[in-house]
Amino acid sequence: MDQRSVKIHTAADYIAKRIEGRKPVAGIVLGSGLGKLADNIEDKIIIPYKDIPEFPQSTAVGHKGNFICGTLGGKTVLAMQGRFHYYEGYSMDLVTISIRVMKLLGVEYLFVSNAAGACNPTYKVGDLVIIMDHISLLPNPLIGPNLDEFGPRFLDMTCAYDLELIEKAERIAFELELKVQKGVYFGSTGPTYETPAEVRFYHRAGADLVGMSTIPEVIVARHCGMRVFGMSVATNLSNIINEETNINDGEDVVRQANLAADRMCRIFGRLIEGIEA
Repeated sequence: MDQRSVKIHTAADYIAKRIEGRKPVAGIVLGSGLGKLADNIEDKIIIPYKDIPEFPQSTAVGHKGNFICGTLGGKTVLAMQGRFHYYEGYSMDLVTISIRVMKLLGVEYLFVSNAAGACNPTYKVGDLVIIMDHISLLPNPLIGPNLDEFGPRFLDMTCAYDLELIEKAERIAFELELKVQKGVYFGSTGPTYETPAEVRFYHRAGADLVGMSTIPEVIVARHCGMRVFGMSVATNLSNIINEETNINDGEDVVRQANLAADRMCRIFGRLIEGIEA
């Protein structure tokens, strides 16, 4: 067996024992400052990443580093309280190991969230943005020998973000009287924030948001046949001109994400409640 598969199965077997036979239908990836959604999960089993064999550790600010299995919206879910990033020095196989582990545990829907910089001038700090599509400068996590047990060699990404889930999210936001935007997420490696010239370039290329995560997870989830919904919190306005007063602050990103987390949680909860399982 491919050593990547050995690691994935080893981690999945450990988690399966810890969650005592529960069968999660949905997986949730909680980005910087967005771990509060885990507070809404009932009947929780908390598994620190450090206890899971073959798992990396989450080192980013605002990422607690736990798997949480429990009930949300009447469904069994498996939530990542913190993710792994390429800029932490991990290979793409490790950045995305959790998604394939989720697949082995039965997850069919993946809900991803992140804190992102807004390069669309109509966005405001704190806006919730439904991800419609993405542009990537990150290495593709499917490079290398294909893991046939999970998906095909060549993967279509025309509708990477599930159109039906997007429509439902818009309807839920309307019913809850929550403002949402829609946009394109641009992913780069980080860990540096973007220069003003890069921000202008990315926006002209079609980006509304810029960040350093999410895309590898989405690619691997689609490779596994999962349906994907993504949402960003616009936690800062990306700098488009060179001025010393325009400073990006990682701690403030987390603070702004925390402020928006409750609104995002309400939408995620209703979406998961509506899953037919």
